[in-house]
Amino acid sequence: MPRPPSAMRRQILDAALRLFAEHGFKGTSLHDIAVEAHCSKASLLYHFAGKDAILAELLTPPAESLTAMNEELEALNGDQAVEPAVTGFVGLAMRFHLEVKIIFAELPDMLGHPALAVIPRAIDRLADALAGRSQEPRARIMAQMVIGGVAVTVAGDVDVDPGTMRTEMVQGALRTLGRPTG
Repeated sequence: MPRPPSAMRRQILDAALRLFAEHGFKGTSLHDIAVEAHCSKASLLYHFAGKDAILAELLTPPAESLTAMNEELEALNGDQAVEPAVTGFVGLAMRFHLEVKIIFAELPDMLGHPALAVIPRAIDRLADALAGRSQEPRARIMAQMVIGGVAVTVAGDVDVDPGTMRTEMVQGALRTLGRPTG
């Protein structure tokens, strides 16, 4: 069971996020995290049962946010869902860009992680919204291309200011989906 929030707990999570994004989950040790967080390994283990517990805590917010966004999109019909799905997904991808990078770095292992159990269904729901609820193959393929393109872009450390990145990703996604851009 996780312990209550504390400044040290946040330092450990921030250090682990940076290290996992830079070196991968497998390439980062508990010792590395403790050094980066300026704490002892014993202190780290007081706050977390191990590296998997840290990863679970880091990946739970993006998974929950994607699920919550999909719940909001469920209320929208067809074409009404496309633009909010694009802007919502781009926003989440940018907000959780380091977590996306961690997931992509070790994709097969990450998708099997319990914290990400909701992701396959959530991605299916997002793709449905991006496709405007259409079952046409073209719409479904373009939706998957948007999901992959946005995820790869935010994981790729593109050296562009966040405002420009957000604007260009939204417009590019809308173009890919055959939607007008403004």
